[in-house]
Amino acid sequence: MSRLFNLDFQLLFDSALLAVSVFFLFLLMSYLLFNPARKLLQDRRDKIQQDIATAAGDKEEAAKLKAEYEEKLKNADQEAEAILGEARQKALKNEARIIGEAKEEAARIIARANEEAELEKKRVADEVKQEMISVAALMAGKVVAANMNAEIQQGLVEETLKEMGDRTWRK
Repeated sequence: MSRLFNLDFQLLFDSALLAVSVFFLFLLMSYLLFNPARKLLQDRRDKIQQDIATAAGDKEEAAKLKAEYEEKLKNADQEAEAILGEARQKALKNEARIIGEAKEEAARIIARANEEAELEKKRVADEVKQEMISVAALMAGKVVAANMNAEIQQGLVEETLKEMGDRTWRK
């Protein structure tokens, strides 16, 4: 009995048992090794997809921020010019106000100086008059003293008293 490859029931049974064992071993290995590896790969794919989505969102947000920044830069020059314009206008208003106040103050000082000059002129004129009166009185006194006797002097005093009257002494 010569058989090809020793094909008998034992070999077939061993072969079937080996195939079933390999299948169960494959299932067991698949459960213990392949599934965790697949899960690891799937988690990695999900993380990469999430990173890509986050990166795309960040890129869009960065583009928006860049556009806003560029717009703000454009507006900053206009705002700076507007602020400078307002500052110039305020400065011109302040300058006009200060000049007006200075002119008013100068006018008040000049008016006060003119008043003081007028008062000084009047005072000097009064002093000159008083001096003239005192000089004239001295001169008149000398002239009268030289030409007057006691009777004439008594007559002048009485005449002066009559001219002055009672109202002068009542004031």
